[in-house]
This record gives sequence, structure tokens and C-alpha cells, in this order.
Amino acid sequence: MDMTDRISYEVEDRVAVIALKRPPVNAIDHAMIDAIHAALRAANADPSVRAIILTSALQSMFCGGMDLKMIAQGDAANLRAFVTKFYIGTMDIQYVMTKPTIVAVNGPARGAGMTLSITSDMILAADDVDLGYPEIDVGVIPAIHYVHLPRQISRHKAFELLFGGKPISTREAAALGIINDAVPPEQLMPRAFAVAQVMAAKSPTIMALGRQSFMRANDLDYRRNVENQIETLCNIFNTADGQEGLRAFVEKRAPTWA
Repeated sequence: MDMTDRISYEVEDRVAVIALKRPPVNAIDHAMIDAIHAALRAANADPSVRAIILTSALQSMFCGGMDLKMIAQGDAANLRAFVTKFYIGTMDIQYVMTKPTIVAVNGPARGAGMTLSITSDMILAADDVDLGYPEIDVGVIPAIHYVHLPRQISRHKAFELLFGGKPISTREAAALGIINDAVPPEQLMPRAFAVAQVMAAKSPTIMALGRQSFMRANDLDYRRNVENQIETLCNIFNTADGQEGLRAFVEKRAPTWA
């Protein structure tokens, strides 16, 4: 069934599939993140669901990031509400999930698309697409990834990716440990379903208790650090260069930095 005009939601053989469907690039706005949150909650509450896959219904893009046009047109209060909902709200929902969440990246992922991915339990991707953190090029920062990425890979490689803005192939991402695996595109969804079925076959009670224990063991000061990054992000949007980057993106031109 269609939950909104932003996503679709289907349950097949104990697996809930949430597919982003906001052409042309699945830019995340309030309505989309609300729909994703609602779908995750619905899957978690459904006793017939044992695992969740998040993917894209679009052929050419997994997720291009936040809706920067929406952000450019909003005020500071709306911006803070949106980024808090997106970062903290998504983390909090994933924190209390009792079922494994698997992301199947079937197109390029940028910025917020990477955030949706890394808040899940596992990431599989097609091997003909790339991933990236281009926020630096539009005068903002990939906030949550300042916390996450140096924990996954070396600090120096993380700095290169986060401050260089250059995308990397999913094969390189898999080799670095950013994602679980990169597979031929025609094998992506079958592989995601196969992984989901492995998880679905486990005891739902032990899966729920084990996942919650895993989340507690690995949270440490993670959430507080993300909150600090949100504060920095909101401050950046209020700078001259932050505003110029957003205007340049909307106007489809190169930014002129102060």
C-alpha cells in the first residue's frame, strides 16, 4: 500500500519493505521523514514482520539528501525542528526498534541518504553506484557523520571523505567497512531479502532483547555527540557562507564564498 506520496510500504513473507518515492532524487522533507518514521513504527508494531528493508522506488537515485530548497526558504526555528526530527528522531526510533533494519542502496546516496543508511543495522548496495558527503560544497556539514564515520574507518580517511566532498564507489565503501557489501544491481534486492530472511528466522524474543542490548552497548556518548553536531549545523546555516551555499544550490550556480 502507499502510505503517502513520499514512500510505499509492503509486507512480504515476514519482511516489511519501505521504498522512498519522491522524484527526482528522494530529497528528504518534513513529509518524507514523517512517513519513514511512521513506516518504521508500523513495522516494529506488526507481529507478522520480523525484518525491515529500506530502499528506493526510483531507478536512478537512492536519496540525494535533505531538501535544500525547503531549508533555504525556512527560518531558523523551522530548520532546527527539521534537523532535530531527522537526526535525533530517526536515531531514537532506530534505538528502540526490536527488529533488524537493512538498507538496500540501489542508486547514488548523498548526505541525508547516507544518514538514513548508517542509522540502520546493515547496509547493502549495488556495485554500480556511489556514495558521498557533498555538504561541504554547499556550505553545510554532514553533521551525524562527524560522529559516525571516524568510528567506522580511520580518522584520516574519514576527514578526506567528509571535507573533500568526493563520492566513492560502493565497492570502496565495502572495503573500508562503511557498508556490509556491494553486489551487482540485479542481485541487490534478492540479497537483501535473503539477509532479511536469515534474520527473520531467529527467535523474535531473542532478536528484540539482543538488538536492544547491542544498541545500548554501542550508544555510549553517540547521541550527545550528534546533538552537538546539530547545534553546529544550525549555527552554520546562519552564517553568510551557509546562506550563500543554499542560495547557490537553489539558483544552480557556483557559490561565492566570503
